[in-house]
Amino acid sequence: MLDETIKISDEKQESVPGKTNCSTVHEYRTHNCNQLRAGDVGKVVRLSGWINNKRDHGGVLFIDLRDHYGLTQVVIYPDRAFQDTVAHLPKETVIRFDGIVAARAPESINLKLPTGEIEIVADSFEILGACESIPFCIFPEDPVPEELRLQYRYLDLRRSVIHKNIILRSRVISHIRSKMTSLGFNEFQTPILTSSSPEGARDFLVPSRLHPGMFYALPQAPQQFKQLLMVAGFDRYFQIAPCFRDEDARADRSPGEFYQLDVEMSFVTQEDVFVTLEDLITSVFTTFSEKTSDTAPFVRIPFREAMLKYGCDKPDLRNPLIIQDVSSIFQNSGFKVFAQTVANGGVVRAITVKGCAQQPRAFFDRMVDFAQSVGSHGLAYLTWTDAGVKGPIAKFLDETKFAELTSLLNAQNGDAAFFICNDEKRACKISGEIRTKLGQELNLIEKNVYRFCWITDFPMFEYNEEHKHIEFSHNPFSMPQGGLDALMTKDPLDIFAYQYDIVCNGVELSSGAIRNHRPEIMYKAFEIAGYSREEVDTRFSGMINAFRFGAPPHGGIAPGIDRMVMLLADEPNIREIVAFPMNQKAQDLMMNAPAEVSEHQLKELNLKIAKFT
Repeated sequence: MLDETIKISDEKQESVPGKTNCSTVHEYRTHNCNQLRAGDVGKVVRLSGWINNKRDHGGVLFIDLRDHYGLTQVVIYPDRAFQDTVAHLPKETVIRFDGIVAARAPESINLKLPTGEIEIVADSFEILGACESIPFCIFPEDPVPEELRLQYRYLDLRRSVIHKNIILRSRVISHIRSKMTSLGFNEFQTPILTSSSPEGARDFLVPSRLHPGMFYALPQAPQQFKQLLMVAGFDRYFQIAPCFRDEDARADRSPGEFYQLDVEMSFVTQEDVFVTLEDLITSVFTTFSEKTSDTAPFVRIPFREAMLKYGCDKPDLRNPLIIQDVSSIFQNSGFKVFAQTVANGGVVRAITVKGCAQQPRAFFDRMVDFAQSVGSHGLAYLTWTDAGVKGPIAKFLDETKFAELTSLLNAQNGDAAFFICNDEKRACKISGEIRTKLGQELNLIEKNVYRFCWITDFPMFEYNEEHKHIEFSHNPFSMPQGGLDALMTKDPLDIFAYQYDIVCNGVELSSGAIRNHRPEIMYKAFEIAGYSREEVDTRFSGMINAFRFGAPPHGGIAPGIDRMVMLLADEPNIREIVAFPMNQKAQDLMMNAPAEVSEHQLKELNLKIAKFT
C-alpha cells in the first residue's frame, strides 16, 4: 500500500490545469506549519510535516499537519483522487502537501491556534517519510511508561510538552550566553579528559591506551581549570560546562552528566559575585516566566541560621513556617523524655502554625504518622484554645512553662505548635521535613512566585562520623574566613569559609566560593583534612604550582542549567527537560549504554574484566 502511495504521489508532480503548481518553489516547503494567517488567503503554498491527527467529516478529510513550529489544518475534498490514500496513512507519516490557502468558515475558526483562521486546500501530496506502527501515541498525549518513553526518546520528543521544554532549555542557554557576554565575560572551553579531583562524588574513569594502567577522569566540574584561567589573567570566564559524576539518580540530577553555567571572576569579593549572579538570575527568570520573581538583592541567610529556622540549607521561602529552638523551656520541665534528651546534648524544636488548632484530630494523627515515617519517634503538639492550652503533652507543663512557651512562640488562640526532640542533626532534618509537610497539607506555600536566597557562612570542615576524621564540608578550594590565622588558631569545626549557595523555592541552583589562592593557606587547609603536603603537590600540581607565580584573588559560582529550566518549565523531574536522559539506573535505553565491549578493545587498553561480588 505504501509503495503504491509513493508511486501515486510521484506521478502527481505534473501540472494540472486549474490546480496549484509548486514546481518552481522549494522542494519541501514555502512556509512552516505556524506561519500562515488570514492575510495569506489565496496564496499557493507547500507545507511539509508529520500527520498529527486525521478527521473525516462528511466525506471531507481534515489533516492536522505538524512540524517543529506548530500546526496547520489541511483539507482534502472528495474530488481529489488521492483522498482515500491519505486517509489510510498512519499518523506520524512525514508528508508534503501543495495547495491553496483558504479562509475557514466562521464556525470552524479555532482561536486556540495561531493558524486557526485558515486551512490549506490540498491539490497534491508526497510521502517524505513512511511510518510504521508506533509504540505509543504522539497525539493525544496519553500517559506512557517512562522506560518506553526513554527507549523511543526521539518519538517522545515529538510530544508538545516535552518538545516545548527542550526549546525552552535552548532559549535559556542562548539568553545566558548573551547576558554573560554583555557583562564582560568571555566563554572558554576546558578539557573533558583530565585527572581525578576530590569534588565529593565518584569519578568516571577513562583508561589510557598510550599509558597502560593509567586513567583519565571526566571532570566533575571545571574547578581547577577555571581558576587557572584567572591565574592566566583572563579576568572573567564562563562556560556552559558538561559535568560528570558517577552517582545515583535524583529527581533534580541525571545519574551521569549535567550542565552548569560555570563562572569565575578575578579581583572580586563575595558581594561582587552576588551582584553579578543576581543580575543574571533576575534576567533569566523574568524573561522566561510570568511568575513573580524576587528582585535583587536576594535575602542572605547564614548556614547555621538556615538549619535552625528551616531545617535545611536549601529553604523554600514560599513556606511562611519557621522552626524555633525551645530546648531551654523543656530542659527542667516535667516532660522527662524531652528533659532527658536536652540533658544529653539534644534539642527541642517547635513549629508554630497560625489558625491550625481547629484542624480535626485526623489531621494531627496524620502528622504524627508522617513524623514517624521520616525518622522521629513521634510528634508532640499543643493547641491554644479559649479553654486553655491542650494536647498530649499539656499535662507535663506547669503554668510558668506555658507562659514562657506562649511568649517565645508568640502563640495565640487558634494556633498550634508541633515539637521535635532529637539530637541536633536529626532534629534539623526531621523538623525540616515536617515544616514542608505542614506547608503542603495546609496550602500555605505561595503560588506563582520565585523566592530566592543566598545561604552563606558554610563551615569549612565537618566531622565524618563513619570514618572518624575531619573533612572538607563544601568546596576544598575555598578561602577560609580569617585566612591562615583561623586555620592555625581555631577549632576546625568553628571555621567558616567564603562559600555560598543560591536557592530558589527550596531548590539549590548553585554553589560557589571565594577561592583559596595562597599556597601556604591551601597546604594548611588540606593538612587539616588529612592530606600531606606531598599529596597536595601530586594531586593538585597544576594549581598549587600556578599559585606560586602570582595568583589574583578570585571567586566564582556554577548555577545548574538543568535545575533552572526545571523551575521555569514547572517540571518535577530532570528527565522532562533533557533531550536524551538516562533512566534511574544510569542506562541509556535508546542507545543501549552502558554495554560490553569487544576483547580487541580491551586488549588495546591493556584491560581485563574482573567482576567482584
